[in-house]
Amino acid sequence: MEIKNKEELLGNASSAVNRKAREIVLRVIERTLEAVDPRKLIASKVTLTGNLLSVNGKTFDMTAFRRVFVVGGGKASGSMAEALERVLGDRVSEGLVVVPRGTADMFRLERVRFHEASHPIPDESSVTGALRILDLVSCAEEDDFVICLISGGGSSLMTLPCEGVSLSDKQKVTDKLLRSGATINEINIVRKHISGFKGGQLAKTVYPATLLGLLLSDVIGDPLEVIASGPTVPDSTTFGGAVSVLRRYGVWKEVPDSVRKVLSEGENGLIEETPKDDDPAFRKVHNIVIGNNRLACLAALDELKEISLNTLLLTSFLEGEARDVGSTMGSLAKEMLVSGNPLQPPAGVVAGGETTVTVKGNGIGGRNQEIALGAALKMDGLERAVLASVSTDGIDGPTDAAGAIVDGRTITRSQGMNLDAKKYLRNNDSYSFFSELGDLIHTGPTGTNVNDITVLLVL
Repeated sequence: MEIKNKEELLGNASSAVNRKAREIVLRVIERTLEAVDPRKLIASKVTLTGNLLSVNGKTFDMTAFRRVFVVGGGKASGSMAEALERVLGDRVSEGLVVVPRGTADMFRLERVRFHEASHPIPDESSVTGALRILDLVSCAEEDDFVICLISGGGSSLMTLPCEGVSLSDKQKVTDKLLRSGATINEINIVRKHISGFKGGQLAKTVYPATLLGLLLSDVIGDPLEVIASGPTVPDSTTFGGAVSVLRRYGVWKEVPDSVRKVLSEGENGLIEETPKDDDPAFRKVHNIVIGNNRLACLAALDELKEISLNTLLLTSFLEGEARDVGSTMGSLAKEMLVSGNPLQPPAGVVAGGETTVTVKGNGIGGRNQEIALGAALKMDGLERAVLASVSTDGIDGPTDAAGAIVDGRTITRSQGMNLDAKKYLRNNDSYSFFSELGDLIHTGPTGTNVNDITVLLVL
């Protein structure tokens, strides 16, 4: 996976040492994206020897199954389906995966069909995709095998509002929560309880067939029930928990009446809860995580080690307000240059996870761009320090950029162009700021999705 505008980003370096640092950071990001390509992950973890399918140590005898169905959705589901077809070939009877609109041409499939839908706000096509999957697997019988490919983005791409809630209502709830600063875990608690697909409900439809879920995690800590809102996983959350999330972020009274009605009735036991651990549907379900953010972080770290840098994996559990995280990373750069703590330069620090942005302005941007802008303000005037932060799916927030790159002269450059960095940050307009500077990182959709990666380099 190549960064499309790499030469422009290198050309924006205002010194030879900053150019060198930018070059290293951008190469690390490219190699990291390659390491978490779902095609490589599937090829390394899913093998077919004779009639035995081995998946990360678990074995399935394919002679026990009459038909094999492949379904799923998410930003990486197209790549995953392509790789799985290479393994299973004509053993696949039929399949359907839901991918982000405009990405189907990236993949080559013969037996599995594509359906394109919207992300991060679902649309009518998202509903159609979920219904088509349910229609396909509802005919599965006891001697059938359903392989479900799940990755981040699946919550939006496979949307089926529950009875009494319209798609428009669900869109409004999703938008409110995305702007509130709620974590993906919290957002998905609500999504599951106004859905007819998520929170283990796909698994109930598949039963009594055997279900294998292959998951590419975009959630910190890899909780299975949170990835794409856990359509193949028992749900430990409740209607009451969904109500609490909406109240916690002050949007309970702002969401549609229909949503409050369903959640309140569910909280009072008038609507059946999502399926739990003791549901018979999960007796024949096997869920396996094939890739996650930690894997991406370790790939970035290995690349830094190859060029003999002192290295530190700060965390693969990075959370918090994006601009504050960026400011902390900038402070870390300053500390290393001044004291050699926690690493003596030349050094590289990697952090992965998923921050949040509490939207208060009317600008455009993404969490990685806000991390970069927060870091740039703290790194102002530092020589030999560069930071880049990207979303591994290539789409940072509602923008066409994966993220952004900054160095110790970013603020000086912006001042020369009459750009007030603090004003842009207050307006949540990091995209416009970096667009003016030419420091947005463009990869296009990558076909993978394992959260975000931030790389800090101090030479």
